[in-house]
Amino acid sequence: MKVLIVYAHPNPQSFNQFMLQSLLTGLQEAGHEVRVKDLYAEGFDPVLHAQELETLQTGAVPERIQQEQDALLWADSLIFQYPLWWFDRPAILKGWFDVVFTNQVAFSFNDQGVQGLLPHKKALVMITAGGSEGYFQDTGAMPLIHRPVTDGTLGFCGIVDVQHRIYFDVPNLNEQQRQAILDEITAIGRSF
Repeated sequence: MKVLIVYAHPNPQSFNQFMLQSLLTGLQEAGHEVRVKDLYAEGFDPVLHAQELETLQTGAVPERIQQEQDALLWADSLIFQYPLWWFDRPAILKGWFDVVFTNQVAFSFNDQGVQGLLPHKKALVMITAGGSEGYFQDTGAMPLIHRPVTDGTLGFCGIVDVQHRIYFDVPNLNEQQRQAILDEITAIGRSF
């Protein structure tokens, strides 16, 4: 399987980076062909500029958007990994969706309404959170963590098999707990 990982964390020494490496290990052990888009390392510009939007509305695709869409459509499965910031993804990842998931590539509108166009078999959303699972459950905020991406973006664009994993209380985990997560993520990669 061809898997595109879209990764969004600004610190190359973060626990998210260790998670990414564990995921890559598992996916490669399973024989998947994997590409990683590290949005911060690439210096991705998350702004859909007015001129780009005007160009898209004419039916043409600006070169930088075309390159991102080529990477997206190369894959048959997607993985998104990021920390939870203000109950959503980091702005750079939100901007990546704004720039790349355009009308006539990710979705279209017709007389029946919206039609998702993404051909991907499945997607996985992996999120780290600083708060405890109990906090998110007690406040009723649990659906806010994954739904903007799982339902609001990927489901909207036609990917039916969208799963998510949330890792809570990450800043307070000890080394044994962190290693257990990394082992789990390697196994997820192997079975993806």
